[in-house]
Amino acid sequence: MSLERALLLAASGQATSLDGTPDVLADRGVENVNAQVDALVQAGIVRRLLALTECAYSNSLIEAWWRSLKHQWLFLNALDSVATVRRLVAFYVGQHNGVIPHAAFRVLTPDEMYVGTAASDASEMPSRLDAARAARLLANRAVCCPVCPAHSGSGDPPVPA
Repeated sequence: MSLERALLLAASGQATSLDGTPDVLADRGVENVNAQVDALVQAGIVRRLLALTECAYSNSLIEAWWRSLKHQWLFLNALDSVATVRRLVAFYVGQHNGVIPHAAFRVLTPDEMYVGTAASDASEMPSRLDAARAARLLANRAVCCPVCPAHSGSGDPPVPA
């Protein structure tokens, strides 16, 4: 029995609904749409609602954020302790919310958008993007890979010997 099927069976035994069949809001991932979960749906144990297909709401925005956190940050680091994971998540959240401008917010940070502290003049967008790129380039070029020989920091890859 798959883990998903076991979890849905356990959850359905605890769930309550008006008609007795609990709803499961899911996306189209293979963990939610497969033969074992399909069998639970067909048996009437659960009713699966596919996000943005069979219902108008979805958690896809937070799912995308979690995917970014994991694949663009956490999995690039050694996750050797809970304290390390907490420190890395805190750093990422701080950068995401307070430092990195987002195109969806007219190049404001989420903090600026939420609090309303920054001007949202569209004419600022190119200069904010250029400043953010320049800061990232400087930070990335300042880091030297311990495997690669040191180079000038010009951004050019080291020339093989």
